Amino acid sequence: MQRLGSVQQKIPCAFCSQVRDEPATKRASQSFRVVATGELSAKALQADIQHAVATEKVDGTCCYVAKYKDLPYLWARLDRRPTKQAEKRFRKFQSTKTSTEFTWNLDDDFRPVSDSWVPAHGVAQIKGQLQPDENGHIPGWVPVEKESKSYCWHCSTVNYQTGSALVLKPRAANLEITAVPLAELLEQTLELVGTSVNGNPYGLGTKKIPVHVLVSHGSLQIEKPPALNLTDLTTWFEESPEGKVEGIVWHCANGTLIKLHRHHLGLQWPMPDPYLTARPLSISIDLTKYEWDFETKSSILALARLNGKQFDHFKDIPWEDAES
Repeated sequence: MQRLGSVQQKIPCAFCSQVRDEPATKRASQSFRVVATGELSAKALQADIQHAVATEKVDGTCCYVAKYKDLPYLWARLDRRPTKQAEKRFRKFQSTKTSTEFTWNLDDDFRPVSDSWVPAHGVAQIKGQLQPDENGHIPGWVPVEKESKSYCWHCSTVNYQTGSALVLKPRAANLEITAVPLAELLEQTLELVGTSVNGNPYGLGTKKIPVHVLVSHGSLQIEKPPALNLTDLTTWFEESPEGKVEGIVWHCANGTLIKLHRHHLGLQWPMPDPYLTARPLSISIDLTKYEWDFETKSSILALARLNGKQFDHFKDIPWEDAES
C-alpha cells in the first residue's frame, strides 16, 4: 500500500506533562488541561533536543506536497475517523478502562474515504490492516483537486496549470510571499494559514478578500531561542517580541519533532499582534511571467495585485488594494 508524508498525530511535548481536572484553554469542549512540568521528557532527551533547531509553530492546518497523476500535487490532511457508534464505544472505554485494550472492528468501525485517500507514513499495520492511533484516528492524506469544494481554501494557494504554489517564507531577515514551483516542495509538509483557518490569528485577508498561503514546516527558525527550562521559556513567551508565537517546534538531528505550546504553560493563544505579523514583508508575484488562468477568489490573484510592494509590518498590508 502506498504511503505518503509522515504524520505524527501528536508531536510529543518537550517536557513531561500532567493532566489537570479543569477546562482546557485551547479546546472549549475539553474538560481537562495538559500542562508542562519542569522536567524534559525522555523522548526529548533521547532526540538530543539540546542541539535541535528551534522553529516557530505556525497555527494552521497540515498539508503535504507529493506526486499525484504523475504531477506535483498539494494533499490535505484527512484522518479516517470512527463512526458515531464506534466513537461512542471508544469514549466509554477511555472513561471506564474496564479492559486493558480496546478492540476495533476495522472493517466496520471507520467512515469510508475516497479511493484517492492514502495513509500516512508511520501508521501501524497488523496483518495488512491499518491500525488507529491512541485517539482512534488513522492519519492520512487526500489530493486537493482543482474543483474540490471541501478544500477550496487549499485550492486557492495552488495552480496546477503552472505547477505553482503560494508560499510565505523567510528572505534574509524579512518575510516574502511569492509563488514557487510545486516541484520544489515535493515531500515537504506545510501549514495552510489564512482567512478561513483556525480563526485567522495572523489577520490574512478579509471576509470579502479571503487570502491563504502555505508555510513550510521548519522554515521560520527562531533566532535566539530561550534555554530549555520552564522559567526561561515562560519569560520568553511572555516578554520577548519573538516569543509572541503559538509555540516552538524543535527539529532534532534524527528527524524527531518535539514541541511546546503556549497552552502547556497556561499562556494565551491566539493573541494580539503575533510575531509573524510584526515582521517586514514583501510580495513578489508577477503574473506577466505566466499564462495563468485564475478564479476570482484565487489567493495568488489577490496578492498579485500587490506585487512588488514592501511593508514595514505584515499587519500593514492594505487588503482593500488586493480587491479587483
